[in-house]
Formats: sequence, structure tokens, C-alpha cells
Amino acid sequence: MSERGRITRVATEVGLFTLISRVLGYVRDAGIAFVFGAGFASDAFFVAFRIANLLRRLVGEGAITHAFVPVFTEIKETRGTEEAGLFVRRFFTLFFTVLVGLAVLGIVFSEGIVALLAPGFRAVEGKFSLTVSLARLMFPYMVFIGLMAVSMGVLNSMRHFTMPALSPVFFNLSLIGATFLVAPLLKEPAYGLAYGVLAGGLLQFAVQLPVLKRYGMMPYPPLFEPVDPELKRIFRLIAPAVVSIGIYQLNIFVTMRFASILPEGSVSYLYYASRLVELPIGVFGVAFTQAVLPALSAHVVDTNREGFLSSLAYSIRMVNFVNIPATVGLLVLATPLVDTLFARGQFSPQDTALTVYALWFYALGIVPVSIARLLTTAFYSMKDSKTPVLAGILSFVANIGFCMVLVGPLSHGGLALATTLASVVNLAVLAVILRKRLGRLTVQDMLSPALKSTAVALVMGGVVYLLGSLLYSQEGSLVVKLLVLGLLVVSGAGIYLALTFLVRMEETAHLKELLIKGRDYRK
Repeated sequence: MSERGRITRVATEVGLFTLISRVLGYVRDAGIAFVFGAGFASDAFFVAFRIANLLRRLVGEGAITHAFVPVFTEIKETRGTEEAGLFVRRFFTLFFTVLVGLAVLGIVFSEGIVALLAPGFRAVEGKFSLTVSLARLMFPYMVFIGLMAVSMGVLNSMRHFTMPALSPVFFNLSLIGATFLVAPLLKEPAYGLAYGVLAGGLLQFAVQLPVLKRYGMMPYPPLFEPVDPELKRIFRLIAPAVVSIGIYQLNIFVTMRFASILPEGSVSYLYYASRLVELPIGVFGVAFTQAVLPALSAHVVDTNREGFLSSLAYSIRMVNFVNIPATVGLLVLATPLVDTLFARGQFSPQDTALTVYALWFYALGIVPVSIARLLTTAFYSMKDSKTPVLAGILSFVANIGFCMVLVGPLSHGGLALATTLASVVNLAVLAVILRKRLGRLTVQDMLSPALKSTAVALVMGGVVYLLGSLLYSQEGSLVVKLLVLGLLVVSGAGIYLALTFLVRMEETAHLKELLIKGRDYRK
């Protein structure tokens, strides 16, 4: 099986399970919108959850994966599986100790953290204190999700991607159950959501253990050797990686801080809109990032520069091939999507319109965020964590400036646009530095196929917009809305693929080959 075929197969597998998880995530968010709407309790929960969820963003999709996989791959390739298993036990033990310490510090300093991130909540009686209580309750989630992230790094290095990609399903099921079964029984229903987060985090880690055992990579019994030089290598890589990816998360917190002083519900509008944008980023951007990192790390170990460049350029083209039409689709179907997914119960028509407004600006950032993650992965596979930090700092400074300029004229939509523009800055810095270092990753490698995809996607978007204006009505029943929305999505995908086939795009040929030779790839 070719390297490209392997990357595509893995990305498809990861993307499929991620899609299942994201669909359940939308069921989860639709349930929260139905029960809580967009206001007092939902604003408090979303801010508290963003705080507790920070470590998942840092380690689940970033620092641990990027720092752990290259070092673990090198140990496994050069010293064998048995030594790699001992290394896993050492790392799990030390990292668990660190996670517990971070969770305790988070609980102690929750009030100060919320005051920093959502100062506007003090103006509404009870909102600030509820947010602090929820944050304190959810901080142990950091421990479970951190251990899950290490498990994901181990299994991805062993070229097992199924269970790490499937584990968020258990989290979403837990939160769905908490929303409808636990929250209504409590005096303050928002605490039910917090209990669901804790249970979901524990389940996400627990389901990894049988698979780790199968590969001989169980983290038990503990093996505490903090002076291990390989552990020091990883933590040296983690520190700047946390800074780099943490800067991206700081951009989100900067957005929340500005949103907290806007009219009530602004935090929720941004959250719901960002959740829709996370679908293509998570399904395709993160999927290819996870799929290509072990391959890039192996090429670095083998000093195979040509293989490294080929795998990276291919991943960029495939992510663009999918995420460019996804961007256009979100722009033209923003109202049907938000209306169908969220507009019921306590979620009003005004909430729909204001969420759509944020979604338009967020959608423009899908491509730059996804490609920046791929380029960041390339730097970490080369054990270069300084460049992503530099790019992240510049994007962070740019985001603050954009927020200050845009929040006045565009309200919460300006904050969404600021996030998008900051991601463009991040991508530009990474691309320029990587091109200087690698040479052969030319502008044509990144832009020429993207321009073709954009042209085809715009044609597709025009057709879908016309169909939507004729077929979709916000007054219809939920079943009718789902059927029409499904028809529009399927029609858009079919039109896009047909047009790319007619213009003979290379990416379409790769997908066709994957489908035809799927049995061979599975071998």
C-alpha cells in the first residue's frame, strides 16, 4: 500500500468516526439549546466548560500528540516494542502526577480565572458565581482527558486510529444523558451538564485501556522515573507546544472576554457557531493531521526528505479539496443549518439569526485553521517547536488588535471575524518559514489545486443557494427541515464531486482509487 493510500485510508477512517462523534455533538448541543436556550445558564456553562476543556484542546489535539509521537516513534523503531512499553508506563505515571497538580491549582484559582476571562458576568446577579462553581466542578475532567490524549498518541504511533477517534462518542452520549435525565432533577440544572462532562471524560479514557493492553502498552503498574532523558525530551517539546497551541486557545478566551461585555447570549451565539465550524475542521483537518504525523515522524527518523515533502503536500491538497467546499456550504446553508439544529424550545428565532451572523465570519477560517494545523504538525515532526510558538504569538497579538477594531462596528460577528483573520496570520507565518526551510514546498503546491477547488465550490454553492431558497422554509416541521437540509447537503456534495471529476482534479482520482482498491488498503 502506498504512503498516500495509507494516509488517505487512515484519514478517512478517523474522519468517519469523528463525523459520528460530531453528529452526536450536535445532538448534544441541540439538547442544551432546547433545555437552556442562549442566556444566563448556557453562557455560564460554556465559559466554565471552555476553561475545563482547555487541556483537551492543548493535549488532545496538540501538544501531547505533537511532542509524544515523534519521540515514541523513534524509541519504538530503534529499541523495540518492549522498551517502548516501559517508556509508556514512565510517561503515564509522570503525566498523571502533573495533571492532578494542574487540576488542584485550577480548582483553587477558579474565581480568578473566570474573572479574567468573563469579567462582564459580574454585572448579572448570580452568573459569575455559577460560572466559578461549574469550573471548579469540571476541573478533574482535565485529568481524564489528559490521560486519554496520551493513549491517543500511543495508539496513533502504533497506527491504530479507530478507538481514539471513536472515544468522543462516549463523551457526547454522557452529556446527552445528563442534559435530559440529570439536569431536570437538580435545583440548578447547569450542574447536571457538569456531571455529564466528568462522566464523559472518564469514559473516553477507560475505553482506550483494552486496546492499549492488546498492544502491550498498558500504563499500569506505575513506573515513576522522572529523570528519564526521553521524558525530558518530550517535556522540552511539550512546553513550547503548549505555548503554541495555547495561544490559539487564548484567542478563544480573548473572544469570550470581549463577548462577556456584549448583550447576554453573545457567548452562546459564538459557541454554537463555532461548533458548526468545528465539523469540517475536526473531521478532515484533524483527521489528516493525526494520519500524517506518524508518517512524517518516520520520514524524519529515516531522513527521507522526499517522502516527508510528498506526504505533507498531499495532505494539504486533500484537506483543501474537502474544506473549501465545506466553507462555501456553511456560508450558503448557514440559516437552514442553525434553524434545523437549534431553533426549538428556549432557542428563539432571534437566537438563530444572531448565531448565523457569527457563523458567516467563523466559516471563513476553516481552511486557514486546518492548513495551519498541518504545517504545525510538520514542524513538530522535525522536533521544531519554536516556529509554531513564533507564529502563534504573532497571531495572538493580531487577534487582540482585530477584536478591538471589529467588536464596535460588527458586535459578536466582529469577534468571529477577528478569530478568522488571526488564523490567516498564523498560516502565513508558518507557510513562509516552512517554504524557506524545505524549498520544494512551493506556493503552487498549496494554491494551484486550492484555486481549482474554490472555483468549483463557488459554482456548487450558487446552485445549492438557489435550491435552498426554493425548498427550505423556517416554518416547516423538524422532519421536513431535516429532509430538505439533507437533500441540499447531498446535492452539493454530488455537484462538487461531479464537477471536480469533469475538470480532472487529481484529488478526485485519489478518492476514486481509495474506493476501488479499498480491500487492498484494508490488508
